[in-house]
Amino acid sequence: MINRILKFKNLYKLLIFFPLIFYFGKRSYIAFDEGFYALQARWILDKGNWTIPLWWDEYILDRTIGLQFLIAKSQEIFGRNMFAAYLPTTIAAILMLFITYKFHEEFFNKKYAIISPLILATTYLWFDYSHLATQDIIYSCLVTIGVFSLVKIKNKHNKFYILLFGIWIGLSFMMKTFLVFVPLLSLLPYLFIKKNILLSKYFWVGLLIGFVPFLSWALSINIYLEKNIIFYLVEKFTILSNKNTFTNPIYYYLWNIPATYLPWSIFAIIGTILNLYESKEKKYLLSIFPLILIGILSIFSTKTPYYTLQISSILALNTYEGIVYLFNSKRFKRIFIFITSKIVPLFIVSLTFTYYFLFKNISNFNFKENTFLIIGLLFFGISWSFIKHKNSFQEILITLIIGPYLFTSFLLQSGLFTDRSREIREEMEHISSLDFLKNKEIKVDKSGIKNSRSQSKIIRISLLTPTLGEGLKSIDQLKKSELAWSTEFKEIDNNNYSYEVIYENHILNPWKLIKKK
Repeated sequence: MINRILKFKNLYKLLIFFPLIFYFGKRSYIAFDEGFYALQARWILDKGNWTIPLWWDEYILDRTIGLQFLIAKSQEIFGRNMFAAYLPTTIAAILMLFITYKFHEEFFNKKYAIISPLILATTYLWFDYSHLATQDIIYSCLVTIGVFSLVKIKNKHNKFYILLFGIWIGLSFMMKTFLVFVPLLSLLPYLFIKKNILLSKYFWVGLLIGFVPFLSWALSINIYLEKNIIFYLVEKFTILSNKNTFTNPIYYYLWNIPATYLPWSIFAIIGTILNLYESKEKKYLLSIFPLILIGILSIFSTKTPYYTLQISSILALNTYEGIVYLFNSKRFKRIFIFITSKIVPLFIVSLTFTYYFLFKNISNFNFKENTFLIIGLLFFGISWSFIKHKNSFQEILITLIIGPYLFTSFLLQSGLFTDRSREIREEMEHISSLDFLKNKEIKVDKSGIKNSRSQSKIIRISLLTPTLGEGLKSIDQLKKSELAWSTEFKEIDNNNYSYEVIYENHILNPWKLIKKK
């Protein structure tokens, strides 16, 4: 009987994450970066080329084919649908939550081990990227596995975890190439203490195993290139190291991390500071590691929010530590209770009503999206208002989790984080239903890709085009009765009407569907 109850308890722990992870409604991609990778995965299946990342008929050599390969393989196995495209990210997200759970058990206790993964799952940045078909969650999961393996290495006899610490490095390189050196450099103080790990043959065997996918790919692609693929990857790294579109000031993460780790930011900061004064393992892995990593990222020219995803599990653990400290603090407990039970709920409810009366009608959200967003915000605010000073730690902990849990669950099921290009999807569904276009191949006039806006639109349009043809240098390459997406309206109008516009709409603008007469 007890065993049955325990099994049910474990099942409950899994089921509680379903509203935060799984969405079975209609999906659509954003253009960058998931649409770009999904389109490359489509070309892998269409052309049977599993080696070279493509942009139409051109080679894209500034990245590996790791994620595109995973998406294409998933769709090959489970069907060419969007659920399969997101499956690699979904699996990595689930694994990352599980590792965070085990992390909590190692550093704190088993009683509240479910709390840290719930904190992680309701953190804005992690929640956002766990529903994007990009390599960021997969890479962050690998880094988390690497750090966790360090925690589990107690002596030279922990061969499996020493091997695992070697494996994650190569797999991470296949996902994010040189970015893997950031967590490795950040872990140096801890590795100095456990330097025997690097002397173990199991580490080097694991390192070799982890690099097998990259080495296999590098050897297979080299026959098509003038120089080794590593030189192209270095060129991309050099571009990112210098001033570019994503260059931000050195203090970027000082505001970006608190903003993107809402609603847990302040707790995470407090926990990170506290762990500086804890045992060596806690100090080095929960405080020094993330602080060095943020420092290295701050020096790097390119700065984006998702670069810090690799420490999101660590920050979730620090969040728990921060909550525990505030609850037990005679000095700060009353302030903690007052802010979370009065100030935050008042702010959220005020924000909800402001949006409802002033911005709801001017937003692009439909009825379902607005309804779920408003209900989610209200539940968040009302939930935290139930926090009382007399509540036990367990009661406060549960109430703190319920608010963000309900909010993020409603957000996911609204489609706002999964059907991100809803208007284009609906428009393309209409086009696909037109009888005269069924089973018709539609090509793309690449000369229309002149800026990020037109590129963004054609990526999403191409992904939703049922039968996608090749890319054309200009519409002059179109043959009689062939169709293409193009932006060249002046040429179409002035070329003796040799082309006709089959379909146009402001949502698809600047792209129109044309046909050569």
